[in-house]
Amino acid sequence: MIYVISDLHGYPFVKFLELLNKANFSSDDYLFILGDVIDRGMYGTEYLKWLLYQENVELLLGNHEAMLLSCSFLFEEVNEENLRNLTPESLELLANWKDNGAKWTLEGFYTMEQDDRISIIEYLREAPLYEIVSVKNQDFLLTHSGLKNFDIKKKLSEYTANDFLWNRPKLSDRYYDDIKTVFGHSPTFMYGKEYSGKIIKTDTWINIDVGAGYGYSPILLRIDDMKEFSL
Repeated sequence: MIYVISDLHGYPFVKFLELLNKANFSSDDYLFILGDVIDRGMYGTEYLKWLLYQENVELLLGNHEAMLLSCSFLFEEVNEENLRNLTPESLELLANWKDNGAKWTLEGFYTMEQDDRISIIEYLREAPLYEIVSVKNQDFLLTHSGLKNFDIKKKLSEYTANDFLWNRPKLSDRYYDDIKTVFGHSPTFMYGKEYSGKIIKTDTWINIDVGAGYGYSPILLRIDDMKEFSL
């Protein structure tokens, strides 16, 4: 069975494990997390440390992990002196990340062993922008935010990283007719109160970011049968 979840944003890690248990997730299954396990909530670094040792869980890069990587200069050695010696360009990158909820992630890195910091940065640098999986003759494109500047004639290799990381699709947007696109990034409550805390499904895409970073409970989706699991 293949499961997908997105935008956990530091959601309590113990509850996340309870959610996997409720879905009977096992070593025979596979989980794709479609980016943004960090920031806004206080448990993001717990996910990062856990992911290092999971053989059947894969993190796709989210825009928040990309912001972390843009500030990786901090993590060679995280200390106050490094923060004082940042260049204007580095300060701008850090300010942007902090404006997007980096507080808890930075604190987590402060208390982490250096070897763990290095391992996490290396892991995130290898995280893919998208994956394609097939289940019961249905193909799925998994990515963080859908596809910005979508063109049916475009190859996936022709999209930029920002196209995968920072897109905000409209309800009327269409993607591939023969491939279901699954993404997060845009909390579903942004599309109207009637979608609050719910997955949105259209005939060409599925948005699974139900707003865990804003107090909603995340939903785990099993794409084999489209069953949803929540606490």
